[in-house]
Amino acid sequence: MKKAIYIGAVSLAMLTGCTKNFDELNSDPGKVTGDLYDPNYLLSKAEFQFANTGYRQLLFQSMWTQALSSTFNYYSNGDKYFGSSNLVSYQNSVWEQDYQAANYVVQMGKLAQDKGLDNLANISVIMKVLIMERVTDCYGDVPYSEAFKAQEGVAQPVYDTQESIYKSMLSELDAAVGALDAGKAKPSADLLYKGDIGQWKKFGYSLMLRVAMRLTKVDAATAKTYAEKAAAGGVFAGTADNAYVLSDNSTGNGNSTSSSLSLTDDFREVRWGKVMIDFLRANKDPRLTVIGEVSDDGLAANNNPALPGDRDSSIQIGMPNGYDLKGGPQDISHAPGYPGGTGSGADFAALGKYSRPTTAIYRNLNGPNFIMSYAETELLLAEAAARGWNVGGTASGHYANGVMAAMTSIATFNASVGAISTTTAQAYVTAHPLNTSSLEASLKMINEQYWAATATLFNFIETWNNWKRSGYPALTPVNYPGNFSGGAIPRRIPYHSGEPANNPTGYQDAVTRMGGDNFTVRTWWDKQP
Repeated sequence: MKKAIYIGAVSLAMLTGCTKNFDELNSDPGKVTGDLYDPNYLLSKAEFQFANTGYRQLLFQSMWTQALSSTFNYYSNGDKYFGSSNLVSYQNSVWEQDYQAANYVVQMGKLAQDKGLDNLANISVIMKVLIMERVTDCYGDVPYSEAFKAQEGVAQPVYDTQESIYKSMLSELDAAVGALDAGKAKPSADLLYKGDIGQWKKFGYSLMLRVAMRLTKVDAATAKTYAEKAAAGGVFAGTADNAYVLSDNSTGNGNSTSSSLSLTDDFREVRWGKVMIDFLRANKDPRLTVIGEVSDDGLAANNNPALPGDRDSSIQIGMPNGYDLKGGPQDISHAPGYPGGTGSGADFAALGKYSRPTTAIYRNLNGPNFIMSYAETELLLAEAAARGWNVGGTASGHYANGVMAAMTSIATFNASVGAISTTTAQAYVTAHPLNTSSLEASLKMINEQYWAATATLFNFIETWNNWKRSGYPALTPVNYPGNFSGGAIPRRIPYHSGEPANNPTGYQDAVTRMGGDNFTVRTWWDKQP
């Protein structure tokens, strides 16, 4: 029997089980049969869709973690926890886009098995875990064991507990990474590693390490077991292993984050957060010389992306979260330490002295979308070693490697403007060694650097997830009038707005277990410090 493959957009109904228009969806005249379709193409499609987050990460997590800040109303969802236009759309976006990407790799895996493409089949499992880790980290209990089975008649899949999802992900990763075989056929449309199976093994074990470390507060024994297994298997060994997807704007596949930040309002009003710039300045961090710039004086200059800003580290100022440009009590002009604007009259730029993300680095439409970095892996190993787990090396050594890698990896965005030399990075870690006087002192430094690493590589959803897990850096929430979280930094995203109608039993079971469906409910592994 020939299997039908749908190469157009996959509707949400096909992903988690809604039966609306099911027959129509399953009689798509654009379908091709599986024996004619190369499943490799689904790999590149899933990789790009997962990586190219754009507003999916900007509207919420970039500012929930106080890495970025904005006075623009559109960003109040993240900056002030205050609903603005399209709040529900962005509540739904990770669910829709990532379940679709996961569906691509599940279908890829089925076809790959039929065609005897064992490596591609195992990579489909690794990719599914990568994608679904983000889904469950954002929403909590979600469809997993019965997801992607609408063609089998599962129209309303159960919502699995996050605990069971994590245990399944670790087990599936273990089997899939172990089964990769460099002697067998390689993927032919791989955007990450061009089919290099050795690289995929390192990626799989690095992902295993990250999944394991999520469990440090709820199941330390399992976290230890799989962290040690990942380290023994062989994780990332250098920045050449960094996992990122390059964009190609000439083909319509431009970098969505860069594109979003290049829009007029975004360019004018998105700035580095005060917490980030203050952290870099306090530590004399060389990233301060490359990640931020201050525009020329005046509104016209402030709005002109063709004019590079001044990257002199001495003038960089981070903008505090929680303010607007509406003239009332929350106007940015009332912020403590407000430096004043630039220009005058109709050319006055209220934010003119605040640091924006360097245009030549972060607004390249052909730039990279980071998925996972060597820096993150080394910092997680540093934490595992600090906890006394057998992952090889020392906490101090892994910490130094991670911080140096975070600095030098910025050059991936722009090799000249973003370059921080190994010598400069080494001098920094020599002057700022890991504090090993206590476990908590080590955890604080390691996870503050993880926050800085993921944020300066614009991987903000991961910034948020590890902040929830670790509690570092210690952030002071804003309490903007009318906010949707009671003045607390959001810990999860409410479920897709269509789920109460599409899957009422599964949805209600999950909401009852989790204790609600709002921005402040904590998921299973996200426990109080």
